[in-house]
Formats: sequence, structure tokens, C-alpha cells
Amino acid sequence: MQSRTLLNHTPVRDCFSQDYAEARARFVAAARRAGAQLEHHVQVDLAGAQGETLSTDVALIGAAEATSLLILSSGVHGVEGFCGSGCQVALLRDDALLALARQRRVALLLIHAVNPFGFSHLRRTNEHNVDLNRNFIDFARPTRNPAYAGLHDLMLPAQWPPSADNAQAIASYIAMHGEAAFHEAVTTGQSEFADGLFYSGTAPSWSNEMLRAVLRAHGAGRRRIAWIDVHTGLGRCGHGEKIHAGLPGTFDNLRLARSIWGADVVAAWAGDSASRQVVGHAVGAVFGECPQAESVGIALEYGTRKTSILDMLRPDQWLHRYPGTASAEQQAAIKRELRNAFYVDDDEWRGMVSGQCRTALLQACLALGH
Repeated sequence: MQSRTLLNHTPVRDCFSQDYAEARARFVAAARRAGAQLEHHVQVDLAGAQGETLSTDVALIGAAEATSLLILSSGVHGVEGFCGSGCQVALLRDDALLALARQRRVALLLIHAVNPFGFSHLRRTNEHNVDLNRNFIDFARPTRNPAYAGLHDLMLPAQWPPSADNAQAIASYIAMHGEAAFHEAVTTGQSEFADGLFYSGTAPSWSNEMLRAVLRAHGAGRRRIAWIDVHTGLGRCGHGEKIHAGLPGTFDNLRLARSIWGADVVAAWAGDSASRQVVGHAVGAVFGECPQAESVGIALEYGTRKTSILDMLRPDQWLHRYPGTASAEQQAAIKRELRNAFYVDDDEWRGMVSGQCRTALLQACLALGH
């Protein structure tokens, strides 16, 4: 298949990368070409899967005094960063879209690899097994999820693949409590099992503190802020579901999001999304860190292959809970399947996701600009 191209004739596939190190190099090069102001937030005590430096790189394009700011972020869930990074590089190479942002006096803030450890090591979580979209909470009131306690050992048994008895026990739980209650118990978030699924942590992560500092530095003085946070794994393959990233129950903010991105913006807190409502998502930080601004955001959630994401997360979490148990071959197979669950290495898919992201960016520029 011939690679699709951007408006400036750059092949779309050249915006996407095969690993974190390549993605970081492409992002930094594209940001420099675009004349962006670059900053590097390095995790000095950690190394990547290839021994590379781990960094969240931030690119700002536009006047510091611009009253409107459009944020595009990637890699909150590390292994999902392949898609978001590609969309960010595509934006940085899109001369027409950059010109429109300048014309509309909208500053662009690109935050690349919010979770660089997870991106590099092919984990959804960070270096401490924290799910960053469960970590932006008030830690005086940690996420209590007693229903997860009864499922922890069932979801992550000592043996992998799980036994028939394990599968039957989970099926019995679902039969008793219902599919929705099962998924709510597992995925909402929990603070009591540090080696468990969807762990919120008990303190702000490095990425949490870094992201808040970036928002304070670049969001101060802005009157309007729109944020697009790229995710993958849920929904129809190649389709980007626009999920409201405001605070739950904020109908006025949901209406604002729909006025920018269309009536098909859905709200997980209203039960009309492929995603379940979570407690402590990263985009919610903008409301506390930039209180002077009218802020609105969406998670742009791209479907990948038709598979159960939970079924993909369980074996990787098993590797984390029982280190040294799996053979090298089993570890490699689990990591390969996890990457494939969150990134479709196909030109048609890359064209679909980058095109939809471009549309969302255009809509935001037009809504924010003068």
C-alpha cells in the first residue's frame, strides 16, 4: 500500500515511530524545524529499554502573550504513545495548520511522552506501576475500591496463562454481579494494591508534578485553553472517539466541548462512551493549575484491533507482579501483543488517526482564535 501523505507531501508513516527513542528524536527534530521553543524534562534516575535518556519533551509555538492555548499531549499511558507521538510530529510538519494557528493567535503546546518510562518499556503504567489517568487526585482522599480487593488475585494469578478454574471463577463473579460491575471494580482505579491493575498510587507521580509545572508555566495568563489528549485501545479500529475530559457532571463544560468538536463528543460520566469514567485523569489538572482560564478538553481515543484491552493488560501486569517467572520468549510475546493492542502498524490506520487529529486541531484553532 502506498503511504498516505500530509498536505505538505510528507508521508504519514514518516511521522510515526517503532520505539520511544525514535519517537523522541523525530519529535525534537520536527519541533526544531518548526521553530518551537523546546524544553526537556528528564527522568535522571531512570533509563529506557535501550539505555536511552527518558524525557518528557515540551514544544511551544506561538507568542507567550497569546491569550489562547491549544495543548496536544501524548503517552499518558506509555505504550499508547506511538499514536500520539505520530500525531504530534504530523502537526509540527503541517505548515498550513501552523500558519492557521499563528493567524488565529493561538499558541500551541505539545507535550510529548507524559509517561516516558511506560512508552520506552512498553508498559501502560509508569515506573512505579501507577496509571497516570488515576493519579491526579486529592491524596488526602485516596481512591478506595473495595470491590477490586476480591478480584486482585483472580486477575493476576501466580500461573500464566491462567487455569480453567481461574477463568471459571471470573465468569462466576460476572454472572453474580454483572459485566458492568466487574469492569467498574477492575478499571475504576485503586490505591491499595501497588502491584495491581489500574493503581492510582498514594502520592503524586513524577509525571504528575512535571505536568502541573508545565501547565503553570505555559498556562498562566491564558484566557482560553483547549486540550486534546491522545489515547488508543478502545472502540472501532481507526475511529477516534471524542471523550469529554472535563470534571464529571459539568454539563456547561460538556456543551462547550461540543461547540468546539461537535455533537459527537461523549461523556464517560454520562455512560455514553466506550471508556468508563475514571477518577484522577491528567487533563483535569488544568482546572486547578490554570483557574483563570476557560478550559476544555477531550481525550481522543482511537480504536485499534478488535481485542479485549483487559486481556492484554493482565499478562503484562502478571510480568510485573511475578518478575523472573516468565521465560524470555514469553516476555517478548507478551510485550509484542501489548504493543499491537495499542498501536496498529499500518498506513491506513496511521492515515485515519492523523487525519482525525488534524480535524480536531483545526476545530480548536478556529474556536479559540480571534
